[in-house]
Amino acid sequence: MPEDSVSPLGKFLRDRRTRLDPASFGFGAGRRRTPGLRREEVAQRSNISSTWYTWLEQGRGGAPSADVLDRIAAGLMLTEPEREHMYMLAFGHPPEARYRGNEGISPRLQRVLDAMPVPAMIRTATWDVVAWNAAAAVALTDYGAVPASERNILKRMFSDSRMQAAQEDWLQVARYVVATFRADVTRAGASHEIVALVEELSRTSAEFEALWRSNDVVGHTGDGVKRLRHPELGTIELEFSTFAVEGRPELNLMVYNPVAADVAARIRGIVAAKG
Repeated sequence: MPEDSVSPLGKFLRDRRTRLDPASFGFGAGRRRTPGLRREEVAQRSNISSTWYTWLEQGRGGAPSADVLDRIAAGLMLTEPEREHMYMLAFGHPPEARYRGNEGISPRLQRVLDAMPVPAMIRTATWDVVAWNAAAAVALTDYGAVPASERNILKRMFSDSRMQAAQEDWLQVARYVVATFRADVTRAGASHEIVALVEELSRTSAEFEALWRSNDVVGHTGDGVKRLRHPELGTIELEFSTFAVEGRPELNLMVYNPVAADVAARIRGIVAAKG
């Protein structure tokens, strides 16, 4: 088949196929006309018919299903960016969100947090806090003093009386938090992962149960102003902004910038004194 007539998807699949070492998959090296796996070997690894896979590489047979693409992604050992690219070639859109659990953060990313003079932390799509800096421990919550299983923003919101007392209008804030949380986990494809959390909070907090049953959904604007009553700093205002972590779609970086310069200076002073 002429090269020009092969679809972009077919070219991509063939390219990735030829990069794989047959011996590493238990296939005999033997005499091969081209490097990499044969089409029938990819089909075998992907649990699809050899004819169907051949047609895909040749741009025949119509559009594949998402299930077939996922099987091929596993068969070709594609990375997540490669899998997403394959979906874009086949369908013109990325795959549906597939949530990845907490894998921690790299030391480099922690150093980025530590270099920030203002409070900052990283949370997952299910709102587990996985990293924070010293300024966040001072101004928000010292998550280092909280058991790992309890480092969830919703848990702290509905079980920590100190966090509730710090909010000027706790119920209004809680309503917004629950509605935003619901949208975040759905967007991330993590609805199954939060079942236990929702059941636990529904048992322990009547307020949460009522808010969750209301089914309100709010799109996260990514920024805003947080007002808190702080035991050392008094009433403070923090402008917050949320950023995606490149290469880790399940993580968000949240940065809290004090509105008043004197509050920022006092936070730095407390951090320095504790350090």
